[in-house]
Amino acid sequence: MKNFILLIVMLVFSSQNALLLAQVRADPSPEEIQKAKNLAKKFKDRKDVEVVILDGEENYQYKFDRKSNNYHIKMKGKETLMSIKDNAFIQEYLFYDDNSGDVSLRFKNKLNRRQQLKVNDQYVKVNDLFYHDNRVKFANLRFPMTGYIYKYEYRKTYYDPKYFTSVYFAKEQPVINKTIRFIIPKKVNVELKEMNFTGYDIKKKSYYSDKYKANVTEYILHNIPAMYNESHMQGPTYLYPHVLVLTKSYVDKTNQTHKVFDQTGDLYKWYHSLIKRLKEKPALYANKVNELKKKGKTDVDKIKNIFYWVQDNIRYIAFEDGLAGYKPDESQNVYEKRYGDCKGMANLLTGMLKKAGYDARRTWIGTRRIAYDYSTPSLAVDNHMICTLFLNGKPYYLDATESYVPFGEYAERIQGREVMIEDGNKFMLKKVPVHDAKHNLKTYEKTMKVEGENLTGHVKEVYKGQSRTAFLQGYNTIKTNKKKEALQYFLRGDDTNYVLKNIKTSDLTNREADIKLDYDFTLKNAVSTFDNEMYIDFDYDKDYGGLDFEKRKTPYQFYKKSHLETKTILEIPQGYKFSEVPNDLHAVNDDFQVDISFKTEGNKLIYTKKFIFPNAIIHKKNLDAWQKVYKKLNDIYQTQIVLVKK
Repeated sequence: MKNFILLIVMLVFSSQNALLLAQVRADPSPEEIQKAKNLAKKFKDRKDVEVVILDGEENYQYKFDRKSNNYHIKMKGKETLMSIKDNAFIQEYLFYDDNSGDVSLRFKNKLNRRQQLKVNDQYVKVNDLFYHDNRVKFANLRFPMTGYIYKYEYRKTYYDPKYFTSVYFAKEQPVINKTIRFIIPKKVNVELKEMNFTGYDIKKKSYYSDKYKANVTEYILHNIPAMYNESHMQGPTYLYPHVLVLTKSYVDKTNQTHKVFDQTGDLYKWYHSLIKRLKEKPALYANKVNELKKKGKTDVDKIKNIFYWVQDNIRYIAFEDGLAGYKPDESQNVYEKRYGDCKGMANLLTGMLKKAGYDARRTWIGTRRIAYDYSTPSLAVDNHMICTLFLNGKPYYLDATESYVPFGEYAERIQGREVMIEDGNKFMLKKVPVHDAKHNLKTYEKTMKVEGENLTGHVKEVYKGQSRTAFLQGYNTIKTNKKKEALQYFLRGDDTNYVLKNIKTSDLTNREADIKLDYDFTLKNAVSTFDNEMYIDFDYDKDYGGLDFEKRKTPYQFYKKSHLETKTILEIPQGYKFSEVPNDLHAVNDDFQVDISFKTEGNKLIYTKKFIFPNAIIHKKNLDAWQKVYKKLNDIYQTQIVLVKK
């Protein structure tokens, strides 16, 4: 018995030693630590990079599935991950939905021993309330020390080639070396459209593989930077190297040819087939349509009443489920539930306008987040649906998800974008009109004078276009009993030194009229007096003073095109004259215009500013030019006006 117990103890001790020894062997070697340190130096400007992909490969193989009489795309990949910092942390994940599955994530240490990491599987949440059919499998990876290595293996299957649209080469971690292969049988017609390759080390090889009995296109990647995480970024379609996968057709086992999306017409044909499945019951909202029509005298009035009612009464949510990711919900369902996604809201608006007797059409569109247009037949080209109304031969593009956008005006995200408009078995391609920056003009005029240590005065503000829309969207989401406080906060933030009184406004429920604000103010502690000199902090707003691009790597995209003009008139106290005022600033560029000037007239200083951002973006090539303006701008904002006694 004693010998038996001794044997058990020895086995346990031996097992613990083996585990300890395995762990020691899995720890990074001196060479691996040095390699990690060298990589850390290489990426010293990327504080967000903790792990790199040393090497990897990823295969996308088309395989025929007899059950569905379709081709599945089998993705299979592996990567070697190395930490370049102590206690590094990343997540590895794969999304899937009703059109994909067979998802697996596995991890090993550098000795190829399986690591039992928890793989989570859950729905992707939308606003913590609603769900679509997107799911995600993910695992949390913690690297205990610099140079630690995980080996990551993953797979996923796309059940229909129409949903396999793109492959991105950049990831959250830098890619040192990786090979991506597309394995395509001769019976499948696929175009690989290369996007954003310029400036990247990507080599391409094409050959026939006896192993796979298929054509192979291979992309060999070297030193692909990690994706960026900056505010106000463009969509990834503009920024990162990727391949659009355009599956045009395939031949099945009986030599029958099946079209997928060979031309734009094939894309429309599939969209239209989903529309034909709808079981519309417009009678369920006929009374509401008649009620809204009666309130209008002209056609335009009646159309506005319907358009604005959908904006104001249907809650927008990004809710998708299976084919509902592409097929709209029936209009009567959206009407009764009082919520819907963009497709459901577009379908309801279209149905109500049709019921009212107008020519309204469902319309597909890719917002400015997407770099493609309908010359590319792919589900990747659009992400949104609106309604097109034809009135007296003129098209109007109505986006019911954009609250407080007036009839005839368009949100920045759809301006200039190509649209696909339903026309029975045919379709029309048109473009949404573009507003210039002045359409969104915001102005304010401020008069002020010195009272002790304070500045007091009066302000008039005017908002037009999307400046007005943005104001109304924010203001009207506030509860009625909080609107007064919300308006105060909008105008002064949480600065208790800025006191506002006698606020007068135009109608803040009218989405068509310019917003006008009129109020008195006191700015406390803005004036300092020493002996015969007076120092004044003259610019409270410091417009665009926080737009610092010193470390920015990607273009900066604004919510809208902007045109701001301001005028401040400072009355000089009796017995004083100007000693110092800041220098003027004038700068013009493809992406911005800045004009700031100071001039004196009698006992008044007139300070004017103009900022124009005509493209709603500062492109990467112009970031440095803006940075120079930014520094001069803040020099002005940090300079006090100095008055001296006469």
